[in-house]
Amino acid sequence: MPDKTQTNSAAPGDRLIQAGAIVFFIGVVSTLVTVAPLFLGAKPFPSYMYWLCMLMGVGFLLAAAGVLRSVADGRRQAREAASR
Repeated sequence: MPDKTQTNSAAPGDRLIQAGAIVFFIGVVSTLVTVAPLFLGAKPFPSYMYWLCMLMGVGFLLAAAGVLRSVADGRRQAREAASR
């Protein structure tokens, strides 16, 4: 039986992966902005600005959760197909 999933439909976890990528790249930009004054000899940003760098890790975790959710859904679909 052919798969009835449309090619443009969103699979479970796709939104988490997209959100994780966006948050990760916001973290990358904030890391570059926060660390640049240290290399340029300028006055460093206040310490609370370094917390924005944590967005890289948060974005990575969001994307990883999306991947795990997609894998779990794929395994569930394979299990259902095998039991038919």
